Amino acid sequence: MATSSTTALPMSNETDRQALLALKDLVQGDAFLVFRSWNHSMHFCKWDGVTCGHKHQRVTILDLSSRGLVGSLSPHVGNLTFLRTIDLGNNNFHGTIPKEIGRLFRLQQVILANNSFEGELPTNITGWSNIKEINLVNNSLGGEVPVVVSSLSSLTRLVLDRNNFRGSIPASFGNLSALSVLSLSSNKLSGSIPYELGRLYKLQVLQLPNNNLTGMVPTQLYNISSLRVVSLVTNQLHGTLAPDFGLALPNLEDFGISVNHFYGPIPSSIGNASRLWKFEIGQNSINGPLPKSLGNLNDLRIFAAASNLLETKSGNELSNIMNILSNCSNLRTLGLGVNNFSGLLPNSIANLSKVLSQFCLSENYISGSIPVGIGNLLNLQIVSVYGNMLSGSIPESIGTLSKLEEIYMYTNKLSGKIPSSIGNLSQLSILQLYDNKLEERIPDSLGNCKRLQSLHLGYNNLTGTIPGQIFGLSSLSISLFLGGNQLTGPIPTQIGNLINLGLLNLQDNKLSGRIPETLSKFQVLEILSLAGNHFEGTIPESLNQLKGVQFLDLSRNNLSGQIPKFLGELKSLQSLNLSYNMLEGEIPIDGLFKNVRAFSVVRNSKLCGGVEELQLPACPVKVLRKRKGPLQNKASEYLSASIFASATKKKRRLSD
Repeated sequence: MATSSTTALPMSNETDRQALLALKDLVQGDAFLVFRSWNHSMHFCKWDGVTCGHKHQRVTILDLSSRGLVGSLSPHVGNLTFLRTIDLGNNNFHGTIPKEIGRLFRLQQVILANNSFEGELPTNITGWSNIKEINLVNNSLGGEVPVVVSSLSSLTRLVLDRNNFRGSIPASFGNLSALSVLSLSSNKLSGSIPYELGRLYKLQVLQLPNNNLTGMVPTQLYNISSLRVVSLVTNQLHGTLAPDFGLALPNLEDFGISVNHFYGPIPSSIGNASRLWKFEIGQNSINGPLPKSLGNLNDLRIFAAASNLLETKSGNELSNIMNILSNCSNLRTLGLGVNNFSGLLPNSIANLSKVLSQFCLSENYISGSIPVGIGNLLNLQIVSVYGNMLSGSIPESIGTLSKLEEIYMYTNKLSGKIPSSIGNLSQLSILQLYDNKLEERIPDSLGNCKRLQSLHLGYNNLTGTIPGQIFGLSSLSISLFLGGNQLTGPIPTQIGNLINLGLLNLQDNKLSGRIPETLSKFQVLEILSLAGNHFEGTIPESLNQLKGVQFLDLSRNNLSGQIPKFLGELKSLQSLNLSYNMLEGEIPIDGLFKNVRAFSVVRNSKLCGGVEELQLPACPVKVLRKRKGPLQNKASEYLSASIFASATKKKRRLSD
């Protein structure tokens, strides 16, 4: 009688097979049908995701990563005693990591990243003497970071990012002499960075961002010349950067300390960190001028220093800074917003890197005009110079920046007309020019910006009618803000094409006519303000289709008629302003109109009724007269005739 190949296997091999089947039993979801091959028709060493050693035919690698699996990890995993690598990453495993995994003394890699494991990391892992990598990124593991990890002398990569580990970083981690990557970002760690980490002379990557770490960065870390990546972003750390920063860390490539409490200057020694390509120090209190040595960093791609106290001390210093940075030929992101830079915006910005994609000098004290040479930066995607004192006109050359996606030039003193060349920017998604002194008409060419999602031209001196081409931009989904100008004429009915718009503000213009019925086509509109115009007529009943509107302001117009009852029935509506119109009749008392803090109807002199808190006069009682039917009319006529006849007879008797 023939027997299956599995029955002839030694018991140790059968143990592996049974363990694999036990793993399969706890998986409820198998999106890519991994386990279709896990059957009796073939040897388990040929099952999908399973690799065996040639000598003993025992499972050495279990790789089920990115297979769409849903379930929990069976304790039987501990029976795969020859296992060197287990990779279950990028699935949806949940539950705890079974303590039986601690039996696997041959393990070299444990990769359980991007799942939903919870509970604590097992503490019985001291037998993992061969372990080189532990990767548990993006799970729901908690508890304190196990001190027992410190005994794993062969460990080179410890990656525990995006979990719920709490407590302090164990000082004993300084014993992990083979460690090259220590990544504990996005947890709930507190306390200081242990100075013992300075003993990790093979450490290349230290990532501790998005925790609650406090204190100063240990000076011992500057002894680790092998460091390539240091990220301490978003903590509560303080102190200064060491003067020999660039000399002590010559291999540094990526350095980030943004969103902390660091202070003091950028050390001039930074120019010695010749491999540096990313330098992020935003949202601290770093002060002083930018060092000239920045120009030595030929590989620098990202220089992000926004929200600090950096400054220029002389009139032409800003020009010198741009000349220095122009030597960084690979610079892609320049972020110097929210500092104390002053002086004229220099023409030398035209000499910045040809690959520059983000240029940010917002919220400083920079004056002068926007140089025509900005058109040389052909790879720009974002221009942000808002909140300065820039004047003059926006150069037509901006229309040559075909990759431009976002323009932020609001809150300056820019004047003249909006250049029609902006219509050439086919990739443009955000255009914010509000709070300037721009004038003349809104260019029709904006209708060519088919990817525009947000258009904010408010609080300028723009005149004329709103171009119908704007209302053909179905891409407008974030906002259309044209309030605070001198725009005239009616709102074109084509406005109903903007069905995906979230905010529409046309307030404080000179628009006239009726509120268009087509506003009812808006499907996701949350904020609508038409206040401060010359709109007339009644509030359209069709507005009852604005099911998502939260804030509605129709005040300061010439609207007449009654307040529609449907306004109180819009469940999402939180604020309604109908003040300063000519509305009349009874104020509804249902829905929103029950809360006097949620609506305003002041200066509508012919309104009456409403909730008691409004203290308005009661509405006059209407006398209802029933219409007489044919029989009633005949009866009345008969009765009148009888009364008349009776009165006539009485009169005759008296006269006789």
